[in-house]
Amino acid sequence: MANLSVKKVEVCRVAPKPGSPENQSLPLTLFDLFWLRFPPVERLYFYQTSSTDSVLSHLKTSLSLALQHCPPLAGNLIWPQDSLKPLLSYVQGDAVSVTVAESDADFDHLINSVFLAAKDFSHLVPQVDVTDERAAAMALQITVFPNRGFSIGTAMHHAVLDGKTSTSFVKAWAYICKHEEEQTLPSTLVPFYDRRVVKDPTGLGELYSKEHQNHDGRAENRSLSIAFFRKAPKATEDLIRGTFEFTRALIERLREDVTTKAVSDSSLHLSTFSLVSAYTWVSMVKAEEIKGGKTCFILSVDSRSRLDPPIPATYFGNCIVGRVAVAETKGLLSEDGLVVAVSAITEALRSLEKGVLDGAEDWVSNFLDFSLYDRIYAIAGSHRFEVYDTDFGWGRPKRVEVISIDKTSAISLSDSKNGGGGVEVGLVLKKHYMEAFDALFSSLVH
Repeated sequence: MANLSVKKVEVCRVAPKPGSPENQSLPLTLFDLFWLRFPPVERLYFYQTSSTDSVLSHLKTSLSLALQHCPPLAGNLIWPQDSLKPLLSYVQGDAVSVTVAESDADFDHLINSVFLAAKDFSHLVPQVDVTDERAAAMALQITVFPNRGFSIGTAMHHAVLDGKTSTSFVKAWAYICKHEEEQTLPSTLVPFYDRRVVKDPTGLGELYSKEHQNHDGRAENRSLSIAFFRKAPKATEDLIRGTFEFTRALIERLREDVTTKAVSDSSLHLSTFSLVSAYTWVSMVKAEEIKGGKTCFILSVDSRSRLDPPIPATYFGNCIVGRVAVAETKGLLSEDGLVVAVSAITEALRSLEKGVLDGAEDWVSNFLDFSLYDRIYAIAGSHRFEVYDTDFGWGRPKRVEVISIDKTSAISLSDSKNGGGGVEVGLVLKKHYMEAFDALFSSLVH
């Protein structure tokens, strides 16, 4: 689609409903600090309705009520000179920046096309306000397509919250909106704020803070600017966004394929996540024509239930750990490439048995040094977030995308809009690589 037309109508600020706590300050934990200078995570939800006149008023009113349960999301990250670690600070008067826009673009094309130019969605998500001294926790954009529907773009600072917390907040907002400003949330959506449940006896949080301060050879570098990634490529016409649905039947076929080829190894982790990730990894290596060496596949694991002792499922913030699956490229390209990938993922997940914080002292230093890696693939999102259950009162979303993968080159995972236990995989690739991946996926489906 050429030149997606989006007109910004206003940029307003929505504060928590009066009566919220006047001030709230949350110290960043070791799980938050890892993400301090990562780019914000951007998601885009599309909803279809012919009655768009009342959309804005309902969304703004319910957002204010939702923020009453989650005032820190109206706040900012700061790093005071007298504080060893950054803080998430909310003070009365803080508010979320909400961009309101309109578009006359082809709504059906946006919600139904398997392939789109990567830049088509870039004007539908907001920018998070980030400076050296202060970083907003969140920004939102509501774009109305008159008489067709609307989209909600979210940009969340990753040092503030992980995917589980961010998607739970949007669901809380949706619940309040759908139930006509009902102010009581189901217990599964009520955030738990007590940071004392995250134990850090070895001082990993302080270690991460010092490593961030010393990055780039600068002493006392307390900048909150997003400087972690090398400059991302611009979303040119040559970058294509593609969405691929792994149905339950397709996933079961992959499971049978691995089981048949790996009869002697009954310990392989054959979950939906492992199988979809393994197939995507192998196909990406083939599509991108990777030659020689090793490739890595980074897995993010929610650790709320894995900590000792476990912490509440509704804990607000970050609580994910990374594990790296490594495989020889020639193995991934072989006839048994899927088994090779599943085996590597199984080994990476099995390392969690040593404890989720095993090797954690090296997490930040390793990721600050890109020279350690040759070709890296990483996952953004999870099918367990069930983003397609996010109903604001206009039904299930028609499409949900992780927009920020065009900057991070990650692979997005979500549940399928068609339900049935399926999984959607989102990619942003150069056109000829996308065509190659599509050909591989089509051969699997057919």
